Amino acid sequence: MPKFDIRDALKEDLVPIVEIYNSNIPTHLATADTKPITIESRLQWFADHSPQKYPLWVVENEDQQIVGWLGFQCFYGRIAYQKTAELSIYIHLDYQHQGIGKKLLEKAIEEGSKLGLKVLLGFIFAHNKASLKLFTKYDFTEWGYLPQVAELGGVERDLVIMGRKIS
Repeated sequence: MPKFDIRDALKEDLVPIVEIYNSNIPTHLATADTKPITIESRLQWFADHSPQKYPLWVVENEDQQIVGWLGFQCFYGRIAYQKTAELSIYIHLDYQHQGIGKKLLEKAIEEGSKLGLKVLLGFIFAHNKASLKLFTKYDFTEWGYLPQVAELGGVERDLVIMGRKIS
């Protein structure tokens, strides 16, 4: 079994973070973006993360290559929602189905309450069966269903909001 380490992201990790994100765009499974994003467009996004509140973690393989990442995001931007965070998980296409998403989600659940969070959310396309299965395995349940809210590759797609209380 390959060894993977999770650590806080550094600014220099933005290149592989963006590369992993962009490589997932054509799959139409994990993002509503339809065109590649730039590193410059992610600078403020990166600055909005901090290990103390909304961490951004990267996963390194044995060769210290970044093969995935998880980010906590502020949910809805209003103070009343400060104890709720949205999770985003992206895995390099060559490293999917190797347990990396599982490790990241386990750590997010474990660390979430230490960050002062009470609720974790995942916004997952309904056709992304692997991600829905992963979140369900960790006691996330369907809290919302938004039919045909995205169009990807000419196909209307549904969005499932998965939620879990962690404290």
